[in-house]
Amino acid sequence: MTHRPVPAARVEHVGVFCGARPGARPQHLRLAAEFGGALAQRGTGLVYGAGGIGIMGAVADAALDAGAPVTGVIPRHLYEREQPDESRSEVIVVETMHERKALMYRLATGFAVLPGGLGTLDELLEVATWNQLGIHHKPLVLVNQGGFFDPLLTLLDNMVSDGFISPEERVVIQVASGADEALDLLVSPALTPTASLLPAASPAAM
Repeated sequence: MTHRPVPAARVEHVGVFCGARPGARPQHLRLAAEFGGALAQRGTGLVYGAGGIGIMGAVADAALDAGAPVTGVIPRHLYEREQPDESRSEVIVVETMHERKALMYRLATGFAVLPGGLGTLDELLEVATWNQLGIHHKPLVLVNQGGFFDPLLTLLDNMVSDGFISPEERVVIQVASGADEALDLLVSPALTPTASLLPAASPAAM
């Protein structure tokens, strides 16, 4: 299925959703390091879940090493388990997972999704839903290196075929094969929902 790009504004702080585990294949950690370094080269900041381990830790370390400003947001009950690095980055501790996600959505002006588990899927789909409902209009890109997200993309296309989401709603979730392609989509011709799809956000919305 071909998906149509729509112009959007420049991204200044990329929110990254990814796993707190390293995954079973070394390519996932390599992708995380590539993404963090490439993000810094664009002069773009990182907003992430503040974990110092797994894919999260790798993307943050690479961004910090390359000079990018990094902001982590973490709920109090995960603070010790995910080992945030407060020596080089800003870490914001919140009370709940809902607060964590809401603050990340507010701080970031666009989102990249790297390999991860259930939490990563939760964040991806919630951001896509917020775009669908007009709560925000922020670009969203899956970094599908090595076909990690292929089963999810098939499911999304099946949702279109079976009439549960429209082609305009499906196009909210962009796809890139690597870090540079993802950042190209986020900082220039990124995709946002059309005006006909989205109702106006309320004053209380982000």
